[in-house]
Amino acid sequence: MKLHEVVAALERLAPLRLQDEWDNSGLQVGFPESEVRRVLVCLDVTEEVVEEAVAERCNMIVSHHPLLFKALRQVSDSTYQQRCVVRALAAGISIYSAHTSLDNARGGVNFKIAERLGLQDLRWLSPREGEDAGSGLVGELPVAERDADFLARVQDAFGVECLQHSALDGRPVRRVALCGGAGAFLLGDAVRAGADCFLSGEFHYHDFFESRGMLLAALGHYQSEQFTQDLLADYLAAHCPELSVCKTALNTNPIRYERLPQR
Repeated sequence: MKLHEVVAALERLAPLRLQDEWDNSGLQVGFPESEVRRVLVCLDVTEEVVEEAVAERCNMIVSHHPLLFKALRQVSDSTYQQRCVVRALAAGISIYSAHTSLDNARGGVNFKIAERLGLQDLRWLSPREGEDAGSGLVGELPVAERDADFLARVQDAFGVECLQHSALDGRPVRRVALCGGAGAFLLGDAVRAGADCFLSGEFHYHDFFESRGMLLAALGHYQSEQFTQDLLADYLAAHCPELSVCKTALNTNPIRYERLPQR
């Protein structure tokens, strides 16, 4: 397939018009007429991921987080972004990122999170006017769960080492608001939606004071969006059957959660 054909398929899932104004979703590196045979799907583009693509003989990387948020002032080796661009070009690897274009799309990142939680009756937490699109989701659990039981199930469903959360008091959780990644900007929307719990990748410290009694739980940014790789790989396999598609074997989360031994 030509690169522009793969891009067109991805943008049917995650149209660029849906991305937030500060974002840089879309083609990061590559030439539209180049041929694509094998694609590596990942959350983050790092130097290790580019080398993995080389080793796996992939000539395209599709990521969730953009490699390039700001224009490069030079193409050299002074930043990891520059080194990734240079190595990708030298190896003939194109890079495409579906970030908030996929966050805000029906069937996108937040729908994958809701699926793992078993939420029903999904609606946009902050709908976009005139579009079937928006930021975050709110839905209902089939049966209310005690707060501690719900968070334990969340921890298992996402395989996380620990959860940041507000105080537990035995309250029932039925209506759940969610946003993958950094969802603190939707806190007011979650309160107005009457959510019993707002689940996201990360919150600010003071958000825990301003939740008005609603349970807040932070999974970690990477952890909340990890299954986006499955979403993208499955979509490409279904809509671009000519391509060979694989997922990164690397955990690109730069944050570690561990108790260090005392010295």
